[in-house]
Amino acid sequence: MCSIAGAGKLSDYFRFNWKAQTWNLVFVGGTIAGGAIARFLMQPGPVVLNPNTALALREMGIEDAGSSFAPALFFGPEAWNHPLALLTLLAGGMLVGFGTRWANGCTSGHAISGLSSLQWPSLIAVVGFFIGGLMVSHLILPGLIPLL
Repeated sequence: MCSIAGAGKLSDYFRFNWKAQTWNLVFVGGTIAGGAIARFLMQPGPVVLNPNTALALREMGIEDAGSSFAPALFFGPEAWNHPLALLTLLAGGMLVGFGTRWANGCTSGHAISGLSSLQWPSLIAVVGFFIGGLMVSHLILPGLIPLL
């Protein structure tokens, strides 16, 4: 999408013939269509969580733990009115993009394709992804949630 929008004028990374890879657009369209179809096929009701997980989330300040897939604290309408929530989402998105580029692939690509083909760099990347996720879950998120 960045190449289509003209980002190739600003960075060599986005300078390539995107028209030769139109399958990428079909893939993105299919992903969006699949999400829309899944949304209509979902059964309404709470998300089944381990009671200990739901209790730990409630202790951190997420009152709707188990009632939806994404906490309203971060993804609900009120998050758009809170600057810290917006900053958190923006920073998280930028870190995901940076990490994907730096690791030469996304978490799914390394974990599924890389590990199945026994690639050492993918093992290192997946271990790093898990360590990063654990650090954020146990060290950063508990301190961030009360500020929201």
